[in-house]
Amino acid sequence: MLNLDRLRTLSAVARHGSVSAAADGLHVTTSAVSQQIAKLERETGQQLLAKNGRGVRLTDAGRLLADHATRILSQVELAQAELEAHRGQAVGELRLGAFPTAARGLFPAALVALRAEHPQLRARLTEVEPDESVRGVVRGDIDLAVVLDWYNRPLSLPEGLAKAPLLDDPADVAMPSTHPLARRRSVELEEFADDEWISWPQGEFCHDWLMFTLRSKGVEPRIAHMAEEHHTQLGLIAAGLGVAVAPRLGRGPVPDGVSVVPVRHTMRRHVYAIWRADADRRPSIRAAVGALRAAGKNVEGC
Repeated sequence: MLNLDRLRTLSAVARHGSVSAAADGLHVTTSAVSQQIAKLERETGQQLLAKNGRGVRLTDAGRLLADHATRILSQVELAQAELEAHRGQAVGELRLGAFPTAARGLFPAALVALRAEHPQLRARLTEVEPDESVRGVVRGDIDLAVVLDWYNRPLSLPEGLAKAPLLDDPADVAMPSTHPLARRRSVELEEFADDEWISWPQGEFCHDWLMFTLRSKGVEPRIAHMAEEHHTQLGLIAAGLGVAVAPRLGRGPVPDGVSVVPVRHTMRRHVYAIWRADADRRPSIRAAVGALRAAGKNVEGC
């Protein structure tokens, strides 16, 4: 009898491409992954992994079993979803992913509500960027993720995913309080053509959006600094080192020395939840979406 946990481990190695990456995805140690694979090899009587330089690769038998494991695990998940739906209660574990400002601005209230309303549900949050969270949902490492796109740059989603809108998040321009435009009631992005910008790291969805948006306004961006966290960006702005786009969700208090001014033609991020369509009937998914929407309404009402 093939063990589901061991099949899940093999599937993770196939998806992630290495034992260490699979361990990170499964939130276990590399030793635990190796032990599970060794047990699976003994159960099947087949070598499933072979050394490949400093890493490993799947053998022909390993690829064959990994393909079957993907289908088996999908059927198991569908069965679990239908059983949970039949029971009509949000129970078990729910793995959640969210980009940093959503993790800070939505999830504290949402997780408290889920704990109070569904005490048998164990919700676990991981902070992760949108592109990676989409891949995590597709792979099955995450049950539900909160992701974003921009009003002029949608995030591409693969087939087989369902989504629900949570809120629209306006974004302003943050600048040093000594900036000539700091006292304006509203601004246009074109007015910052001569400024240095503080951006998200290169290769991230929001960095690519900023480059696209500024160039569409005829502004060739001069990126002075890159920082993952908005609080870090605001700290650099307070020191007079540039300007940045500052979404409102999860922003928190603006530090001294920073002015935040709305954009005349409002910039908005669309924030929504995604999950695999085959898990659509799970009460835990519906409960999480409801809690996140309620948290989003409180944010929009502030």
